Amino acid sequence: MLIKPPRLRRGDVVGLIAPGGYTNDAAIEKAVRNIEALGFRVKPGAYLREVFGNYAGSVQQRLADLHAMFADPEVTAIWPIRGGSGCISLLSGLDYALIRRNPKVLIGYSDITALHLAIFKQTGLVTFHGPVASSTLTAYATQHMMAVLTEPQATYTIPMSLENAERAAQEPHFGIHTFTHGVATGPLMGGNLSMVAALAGTPYAADIGNSILFLEDVNEAPYRIDRWMTQLDLAGGFANAAGVVVGICQNCGPEHEDVSLTLERTLALHLHPLVIPAVSGYSIGHIRNQFTLPMGVRATLDTHAQTITLLEAAVS
Repeated sequence: MLIKPPRLRRGDVVGLIAPGGYTNDAAIEKAVRNIEALGFRVKPGAYLREVFGNYAGSVQQRLADLHAMFADPEVTAIWPIRGGSGCISLLSGLDYALIRRNPKVLIGYSDITALHLAIFKQTGLVTFHGPVASSTLTAYATQHMMAVLTEPQATYTIPMSLENAERAAQEPHFGIHTFTHGVATGPLMGGNLSMVAALAGTPYAADIGNSILFLEDVNEAPYRIDRWMTQLDLAGGFANAAGVVVGICQNCGPEHEDVSLTLERTLALHLHPLVIPAVSGYSIGHIRNQFTLPMGVRATLDTHAQTITLLEAAVS
């Protein structure tokens, strides 16, 4: 049974935290502007400005902020300021019973994938793979994020970004490539490829079977993309998914001097043999124009229409 958090309404309080990488005043100011521009109020975490190596404070401090936001009755949504690294270290210390008792919107991408997968696996709470609080919010990203978080609808169809399609002329990885056409339906599952792979074989692993599996990454060489996709295939099997969607992987091509497969050929090694619908270049990832996907919600992937349609509301 899915647990759906209450929908967001104008004036709601959004908890601003840094569960992974450290942040700075400029990013905090940008995040506050973003939240207030959307009509919400901001409540910063007590340890938001902490720095511990490249992390935003110790594991205990980051857990304290996350738990405090879930426990605070005034807070309706929790919005990490960035990803970075370090969220995986929180998983064994999370109070999943507290989270289950206090369902709230949690939104973010990149390293936040660790929280999405663990919380969904342990509680059934629908969380949201979408912009972080310090993202540069475009009209496209804002439209689809707010539609999913504030407007419960029986169905909602998400088209791909036209701006991303236009960029494909100069940046081929922005183009949509269909390896296998078709229509597939299943619960949405996935996130950042390196994090999904890191959690394989743990109690927090993504349930790939019969899912619409979505993946993305940034600043990774093709050989690492190949390694992680091989790991996932060995652990769960892409063929067991209902469909596979790879987003726009920024800066994931080989260096000019490298002897290497291209990103597209690397993806083809894993996706071309599949008989299930499989595509790359959809509008998710470390990009400005990204849409928001609710973890665990049933959806339909249509490769001909180049859309993903949510088949149920993601919020209550």
